[in-house]
Amino acid sequence: MLEFGLQRGVGVVDETAVIRPQMRVEDVRARGQGLSRRERAGVCKRLRALHTLEIMAVNIYKCQISGNACALDTALTAAMCNEMTHMQDFQTKLYEYGFTPSKLRFGYWGMGYVFGLGSRLLGRERVLRMGVWAEKKAVGHYGRLLSEVDWEDEPRAVIERDRADEYRHIAMWEQFLANPEETCPSR
Repeated sequence: MLEFGLQRGVGVVDETAVIRPQMRVEDVRARGQGLSRRERAGVCKRLRALHTLEIMAVNIYKCQISGNACALDTALTAAMCNEMTHMQDFQTKLYEYGFTPSKLRFGYWGMGYVFGLGSRLLGRERVLRMGVWAEKKAVGHYGRLLSEVDWEDEPRAVIERDRADEYRHIAMWEQFLANPEETCPSR
């Protein structure tokens, strides 16, 4: 039986069983005080773009998961969880810089739902091609975000780590496209 990382009766967290470690107050800090108004606007625009695109990616994957016990659904579930982590990373950075998420983020939630469900209805190949397309778009946005803003070390490391994760997703979807027999036999 899964104990969700807690020792019974003791309250000690086993961090190996936690998807994401708990955020502590000392992990969050105010950022961007030395930025000009123009620089702050650029940071806000880019962080909001990535946050909303990660919301869309979470919903794409969520709607593509079919409930079949197969390699593709396992990979989609892992990718969805990774995108949820990215979404949380960018939401945290938005608040650290003193910004709020985009008021239009719910539109991206809806687009993710439409893209995810639509590709699932069209079959395995469309699911995989949608994954490659969405992740390549994300990599492009990450690249612009990294090159257009002079980031502090910690936010830059988060952005680079999340971008590397997107590259891994692309490689995984392309591997499945090249070897469809490794996905779900019934799809």
